[in-house]
Amino acid sequence: MDILTNKVSESGLITIDLADFYPSSHDIIAFDFHDYLFMGLILKEKDFRLALQNLDTTVFLNKYVTIFCSTDAIIPMWANMLVVSTIKDISKGFFFGTIESAYEKLLLKKIEQINPIDFSDKRVVVKGCGDFPIPASAYITITSILLPYIKSIMYGEPCSTVPIFKKK
Repeated sequence: MDILTNKVSESGLITIDLADFYPSSHDIIAFDFHDYLFMGLILKEKDFRLALQNLDTTVFLNKYVTIFCSTDAIIPMWANMLVVSTIKDISKGFFFGTIESAYEKLLLKKIEQINPIDFSDKRVVVKGCGDFPIPASAYITITSILLPYIKSIMYGEPCSTVPIFKKK
């Protein structure tokens, strides 16, 4: 009788799922200037300052805030600075751009916090499929961080990988 062995588990491969670094949907909140525009076009300083004084800042508590304008209005730079100064003490940090770009920036920030020494002389597989799309920038970042340390890196699933790099 043949004994079945799990060659993948015995291979010593370390799988990295970049989805594990993906921020929670509760981590980021948007601040859209659109909600503060006069006639949908103009940001009036006096009105904007008053609106910020009356802003319910509790929604920003312990969240990353991404600041943007969803319309084609021209927003003066001081307005971005004023938003940050209003909620800086309660938020985790700030990004400029859409929610999607903030998720990508936070994902990359989390990937950059890994300790590549933990992967010294290891064989690594960066998982290629998941429940949601991971941006190419995440694959580029993880590869550039790990290359000086690893024995090899592959893309895909442990049972079916695409070799990327192997130390000679």
